[in-house]
Amino acid sequence: MAGVSLKCGDCGALLKSVQEAQEHGELTSHFNFSESTEAVLNLVCTDCGKPCRSKTESDLHTKRTGHTEFVDKTSEAAKPINLEAPKTVAESEEAVDASSSSQSEEMVVPEVDKKLLEELELMGFPTARATRALHYSGNTSLEAAVNWVVEHENDPDIDQMPMVPLNSKVEAPKSSLTPEEMKLKAQELRERARKKKEEEEKRMEREKEKVIHSFLFSHVIPVLIYYYV
Repeated sequence: MAGVSLKCGDCGALLKSVQEAQEHGELTSHFNFSESTEAVLNLVCTDCGKPCRSKTESDLHTKRTGHTEFVDKTSEAAKPINLEAPKTVAESEEAVDASSSSQSEEMVVPEVDKKLLEELELMGFPTARATRALHYSGNTSLEAAVNWVVEHENDPDIDQMPMVPLNSKVEAPKSSLTPEEMKLKAQELRERARKKKEEEEKRMEREKEKVIHSFLFSHVIPVLIYYYV
């Protein structure tokens, strides 16, 4: 029969695991253990369910509580002893850290063609959208990036800077549109981007004029009135 406990050679105590044997050794300085086929006693009180590991422990329980009925569940609780020493808290934490380290990768902004990125930005695309388009279209061409935007312009995260695992590679996706449809969509998108850029330039020009007019009315004209009136 396989060993189901560890027996202390100094005091005869039966322990259910290596961890219990280590704790027993720390408390008593007894470190002489051997495998035993004798199971650790498991007497369960029928009144309160408390398990007792020896006749002495059950007698003390009866004396304290008045409970006298016990069920012997020793054979049910007996299991082959595992002689592998339990890991310490530090060792467990190291194992978790190592596991987390291997599973989590460093996330970075993907590298894209800077020239293509500049061209997309000149067309009016935000940097994050342009970077995302270049990365997920395979970073191959301006047309491929614009085509990607055509198909993903309604994505909720399209203007969020993409973050990818370090050294990851993304293959250029296959388009669900025909070449002709893609060409028309891309042309439409370019036109929209051009108009948006023109509107932004006009807005900036109007803001500039407002600043100039404000300066004239608040500084220059009062001075002229002062000298000519």
